Amino acid sequence: MARSPRDDKRLDAPRGVRQPLFSRKVSDRDRFGRFTEWVARAMGTPAFLLSLTVFCLAWMAWNTWGPESVRFDSVALGFTALTLVLSLQASYAAPLILLAQNRQDDRDRVQIEQDRQRSERNLADTEYLAREVVALRLAMRDMASKDFIRQELRALLDELDEKMETTESDDSRDA
Repeated sequence: MARSPRDDKRLDAPRGVRQPLFSRKVSDRDRFGRFTEWVARAMGTPAFLLSLTVFCLAWMAWNTWGPESVRFDSVALGFTALTLVLSLQASYAAPLILLAQNRQDDRDRVQIEQDRQRSERNLADTEYLAREVVALRLAMRDMASKDFIRQELRALLDELDEKMETTESDDSRDA
């Protein structure tokens, strides 16, 4: 009994265990999701609406005024085939558009959560900076002002001048 080379390459499953025929991979779901978004974007364009209108008008014109032998949809029956085609298109378009909206809702939910976290960080940073500014203001109140330092220096100069005068007067008496 020969093993297939594919069985030996799989490391995430025991040997002899086969993968299901329709296994869903994340990339496959993402690819389908991107396809649904592409369909939703394409169906929402003026070009699509214009082309669908031209298609319907051409269909009705061909089946109304075209040669009898090549008409494929009856005017007498109210363009039954056209109605079927448009209903089929709508029946596939609606779920694809809903899937695209669900993906957008998921992205919006993630974006809102990231914005909320960013806002919380900004609030925390702002509160921290506000506390730091208050601490600096309090520290600045404890610091000596210019006027206080000038007064202290003048007082020291006056004191030095008095000491110099007293030492000069003592030196002159001794001499």
